[in-house]
Amino acid sequence: MISEIFSQQGALGKAIPGFHPRQAQIDMAEAVHSAIGAEQQLVVEAGTGTGKTFAYLVPALKSGKKVVISTGSKNLQEQLFHRDLPLIVKALDFFGHIALLKGRSNYLCLERLDRQILESHTGEVDTAQFSELVKVRHWSSETKTGDLGDCDDVAEDSLVIPLITSTNENCLGKECPRFAECFVSKARKKAMDADVVVVNHHLFLADLAIKETGFGELIPEAEVFIFDEAHQLPDIASQYFGQSLSSRQLHELAKDIEIGYRTEAKDMRQLQKVAEKLRQTSMDMRLELGEPGFRGNWRDVVNQPSIQRSIERLQDALQFAFDVLKLALGRSQLLDSAYERATVISGRLNRICDVSITGYSYWFDTTPRHFSLHITPLSVADKFHEQMTIKQGAWIFTSATLAVNDDFGYFCHRLGLKPVRQFSLPSPFDYEKQARLCVPRYLPEPNYFKMSDVLADMLGPVIEGNGGRCFFLCTSHQMMKQLGEKFRETLSIPVLMQGETSKQKTLAEFMSLGNALLVATGAFWEGIDVRGDTLSCVIIDKLPFTAPDDPLLKARIEDCRLQGGDPFSQVQLPDAVITLKQGVGRLIRDAQDKGALIICDNRLVTRDYGRLFLASLPSIPRTRDLAVIQDFLKTISQKN
Repeated sequence: MISEIFSQQGALGKAIPGFHPRQAQIDMAEAVHSAIGAEQQLVVEAGTGTGKTFAYLVPALKSGKKVVISTGSKNLQEQLFHRDLPLIVKALDFFGHIALLKGRSNYLCLERLDRQILESHTGEVDTAQFSELVKVRHWSSETKTGDLGDCDDVAEDSLVIPLITSTNENCLGKECPRFAECFVSKARKKAMDADVVVVNHHLFLADLAIKETGFGELIPEAEVFIFDEAHQLPDIASQYFGQSLSSRQLHELAKDIEIGYRTEAKDMRQLQKVAEKLRQTSMDMRLELGEPGFRGNWRDVVNQPSIQRSIERLQDALQFAFDVLKLALGRSQLLDSAYERATVISGRLNRICDVSITGYSYWFDTTPRHFSLHITPLSVADKFHEQMTIKQGAWIFTSATLAVNDDFGYFCHRLGLKPVRQFSLPSPFDYEKQARLCVPRYLPEPNYFKMSDVLADMLGPVIEGNGGRCFFLCTSHQMMKQLGEKFRETLSIPVLMQGETSKQKTLAEFMSLGNALLVATGAFWEGIDVRGDTLSCVIIDKLPFTAPDDPLLKARIEDCRLQGGDPFSQVQLPDAVITLKQGVGRLIRDAQDKGALIICDNRLVTRDYGRLFLASLPSIPRTRDLAVIQDFLKTISQKN
């Protein structure tokens, strides 16, 4: 039945213009069909171009079972819901209900919007912010979903969004005066009633770990769970099975206390003092934690006298909040909720300061204005396996990057999986003809302090000769900035750098220019799909091993060592191989694409483990001569 649907004369061939059967796609679809029928675990690595989305959608929709599909990001989630699913629904004449469910921070909270507008009339008004609030209120009377992504008047990074959306901590739940109109509640009700629900990993794991209050179960009960971009799951799961406390939470608590004072408890001036003290102590602590953009080991700093003083002041501020809010109980739902949040935050702070509990990494990170404190479990395998046991059914995991040299052990071990089947499907692309790979000669060691100068001098002519059309993927922000600045000084083509505007705007500009170099790091290593001759060269500065001083990595290494393992081969190496596969996957996205890949790291050819990296990549013809790459790129340009 499944193979017939994927044939040229089948349902897909009739409904989708230009559809061609692919054996790898059929093999995956039949494996998914079998796993669903037998309620088994299945792990499939599907190379770029396999058509894995259709390969899991067809058997999922044909199964007649309740299905949850989880993707790696909101962008992929929307693409699946708005582009891929409608095609399959039409082809299969599927009559079931399909729902899109996002996290609560994507939906307008009508109660918080009302409060913000009311407060704007009582305090000092930021005119630009007030203008946005008025536009959102007008849009709120027209929208059926409340999804702020559909509100064109508000930018995705607008400072207004946190003020008009709810969080786990500040949601009033069924006590909210506008609960009957709540967009989050409506979206979840629709998901509960749907046959197929599309979520993302963050939302799915939040549900597993937290079981949000006020709405019952976040993700509806299902019989089939499918994870696309599944390689991201272990790291995201670590976030949700741990605990975090951030200065943003403290600022939001202070803001709500202030609103409660100005609108519903004007006689309680102490509330204003509480808000000011919470804000000030969190800002003081941010300064004590040092430079922005830093990720450090909390165990190393928690006992420093200056940090201890900051913690004590923060505990005093939370106790003050608790005492004053207790006197305001019953005055307003907002202040009642703030009382509960102050209690939760205080307990979380005490837990994070108890660094004696083993099995966790304790770490912190800083931005220019905020800090976050985190406890992250070193392994989520037991907890994830327990959830799979509770929620019986079929569990299907797929991505283009799950295996290390055809071995799925690393991925399966991290999630506690015991799949009945696990296999790789090769990409249908002809890498022998479509691509070339170069590890240039005469490279210094990767940690050479003037490496950015060497790379700029060596690769500038290649990039210039190719007319841009290049991604330069870096393993650190420092290298990205150094290279970006040098290329702007020396190249005549446009040079874009990640972080100067949003990811979407940067990518749109790269594609519209058609002759640009984009220098980027983390966020551009995966989930980016640039087809055609706009991108014909991908350069990677070095093998993407996680920085050895990263506190999460250090804790995982120590844990591996305590269990008698080899941290390099069991933790660092598999992580780096999977990340490299993601970066390499940016180059060839289509059967017509052609391009060159340059990896600037001698270790690929001088170290024994280099063979593991190469064996995990597609079989691309290799050279060490940059002139060969330049000739190949010229040939591509001439044909285009």
